[in-house]
Amino acid sequence: MSDILSTRTFKFSAPQREECDILVIAGEHSGDEQASRMIASALKKNPDLRVCAFGGENLAKAGAQLLFDMTSFSVVGIFEVIKNYGFFKKLSEAVADWICQYKPKKVCFVDYPGFNLHLAKMLKERGVSVKGGGDIKLFYYISPQIWAWKAGRRFKMAEVLDSLATIFPFEPNCYADTSLPVKFVGHPFLEETYNPPVEYNKDGEILLLSGSRTIAVSRIFPIMVNALRYLPNERGVVIYPTQAIKNEIDAVLAKNQDVAKRIRVMLNGSEKISVKGAMMSSGTMSLSCSLEGIPGAIVYKANPFTYFLGRALVNIQYLSIANIILDKPAWREFIQFDASPEKIAKYMQECLTADARKTFCEYADTLKNILRAPAEQGVADWLLND
Repeated sequence: MSDILSTRTFKFSAPQREECDILVIAGEHSGDEQASRMIASALKKNPDLRVCAFGGENLAKAGAQLLFDMTSFSVVGIFEVIKNYGFFKKLSEAVADWICQYKPKKVCFVDYPGFNLHLAKMLKERGVSVKGGGDIKLFYYISPQIWAWKAGRRFKMAEVLDSLATIFPFEPNCYADTSLPVKFVGHPFLEETYNPPVEYNKDGEILLLSGSRTIAVSRIFPIMVNALRYLPNERGVVIYPTQAIKNEIDAVLAKNQDVAKRIRVMLNGSEKISVKGAMMSSGTMSLSCSLEGIPGAIVYKANPFTYFLGRALVNIQYLSIANIILDKPAWREFIQFDASPEKIAKYMQECLTADARKTFCEYADTLKNILRAPAEQGVADWLLND
């Protein structure tokens, strides 16, 4: 991928409606999805709002003018980021040029802190943002996980941002010693308009949810396929967000044709999935499964360099956000060297019982109570009125 990235040039369109009220920047599939609901809600409140985006197809469907598909080039892990540094440097400079030329009234960064906070700093240095003496307000939706690592970045965020909206209720306290205005706006999965992509069905399949990045899928999906091999009476379903991910999935299944006969492959969002359990990476959709009370396991394997460095830097006990919120391994985590197909299969068998389902439903109810937005403080209100 690095050869393609390093040679790409950038040409972005001008705003189709002459000016831009809000520019959204979402570099990953999950951020594109969350941002699309925010923009759809904002446009419902203000249909004349002019929105442009560096994001993905979800933002385009929500009504934003898509300037560049950022989601096609998302990477994960320190090693992969370093390898593609040149590409992301050129991209950030090109995006900053667009902002300086067309001057949107607000820029709303969504997650993706490595890229977005660097870009926010550039805009301050160029003197176009409010903190740099200009007129463009810089908003940030979905806080970086400073409660896990890089806690000191909160002070740098306060230097460049004008407002921050968080999706977990404990996060505003993490910024209490800064000058940055921070508001909890509820988790998007608890909004009325959110339609969960999964539901529980005791007669359903087992969801194999290995992530939305090709590098992560190449490491995690084979483990899940091998775990299903040890569950001969079960069928699996795997979803993919892009053709690149499907290609990776197909390559793994081609090497495991005996198990592939029991695995259905489908496009994410094409239909609601009914499952009895799930093997999940630690991504955003795993929380959706948790909120539906779907029994299962967290499975994760990274580049060894990334894993060992992460272990040294990250200050959290659990990888799954559901487990972090509940402060217990409700969904058992099989990480790196512990990610044995045999062990995962044995645990999954224990999950597929009526008693286990009751327990996971109790976990889900607790999560929902914690993550609901305060009244009249949703993300669209924050974006439009702050």
